[in-house]
Amino acid sequence: MLQATFVERRKPGWDRLENLLKIVERRGLRKLAPEDIVEFGRLYRWVTSDLAFADGRNFDPGLQAYLHRLTARAHAHVYGNAADGGWQRVFAFVTDYFPNEVRRSKWYILTCAALTIVAAALSYWLVAGNPVNAYVVLPGEMLHTIHKSLHDSNFAFPRDLGPLMSTAIIENNIRVAVFAFGLGIVTLGTGTVWVILQNGIMLGGYGALFTNAGFGYDYWATIAPHGVFELTAIQVAGGAGLLLAAAVFNPGRLRRVDALTRNARRAGTLALGVCLMLVCAGIIEGNFSPQRFPADLRLAMGAVCAVVLVWYFGFVGRKS
Repeated sequence: MLQATFVERRKPGWDRLENLLKIVERRGLRKLAPEDIVEFGRLYRWVTSDLAFADGRNFDPGLQAYLHRLTARAHAHVYGNAADGGWQRVFAFVTDYFPNEVRRSKWYILTCAALTIVAAALSYWLVAGNPVNAYVVLPGEMLHTIHKSLHDSNFAFPRDLGPLMSTAIIENNIRVAVFAFGLGIVTLGTGTVWVILQNGIMLGGYGALFTNAGFGYDYWATIAPHGVFELTAIQVAGGAGLLLAAAVFNPGRLRRVDALTRNARRAGTLALGVCLMLVCAGIIEGNFSPQRFPADLRLAMGAVCAVVLVWYFGFVGRKS
């Protein structure tokens, strides 16, 4: 093939790649539409092939230099984005993938939230009306410790234990979230529902115990700061578990294995986001909640956390 014919046939692709590069170099690869990103990758492979062809045919050095520059510019974005620091990928996950997936999976998450509210309300009603019911709905090993602390006027949380408690709480909550998530496929969602119900039962039952003892306001003020993150994270984990189960019960037009692969990716995004939320909850729970700040201040902190989560899941990552 003559050089003139080669340039005439291939130049439209080079020009298109140049135009896409102008956008990418000014605004970043993520600003391209999905179809443009696919085209960008295709044109990059196109120009690398053209460079090899031009070099093998000993075409004009000026043409080869132009193709070298074009290839290098595109390569920097095709592979540079993937090789960019992990912090950029974390930032993209937090500001884009996770909140968008939460909105996409909202009905699964809201189902878990509804189950938690119903279970908590029923448990609160049962224990508040008859405290003996606490031995039916709550773990027995916890009741002795709770009764002892309620009747000890000198009981206080040692501040030095804050970091240790934070680690323990993170571990426990991640365990609950993992069960809610993992049981989605193992038990086809029934285990996830059970874990969510159990969590709601304990929340309402403990609240009733403290309320009956005259510490209800202080109890809710204590759990409010970390509880907003913690409880929301557990609902999201439960939603991820139900999402996995949905691939089996409702695969749509896909084969079940393909539906499960698709939903597993989505559930994995939710699970990773849950881990980050539980880290935040554990830090607050270990270092802010036990410090005996005034109850109003602790409730205000919880309200601030709630507003932050509503803003985050409602607006962050939305495309105009």
